Amino acid sequence: MQVTAFSTAARPEWRWRICGYEGEIIQESYDRFPTIAAAVAQGAERLAHMNAVDRARAARGDSTTMRAAGDGRALSVSVSRSRRRY
Repeated sequence: MQVTAFSTAARPEWRWRICGYEGEIIQESYDRFPTIAAAVAQGAERLAHMNAVDRARAARGDSTTMRAAGDGRALSVSVSRSRRRY
């Protein structure tokens, strides 16, 4: 799963969106945030509370990725955790 912060020209405040790695939107914030950092932090907290597993990435193991779009208007933070049972 991935937390992405975004804004639009019509509404410059930041919002977060949780997406699966296949591109499906899982959840999106209604709240707006003054900074990208605040939006990403709130989205990451929501993702942690969801305790969801993205089946597309679950088999790949642990990974953390951060990407910023070239236009500076989007930041994507992804966290994948695998749980191993013995």
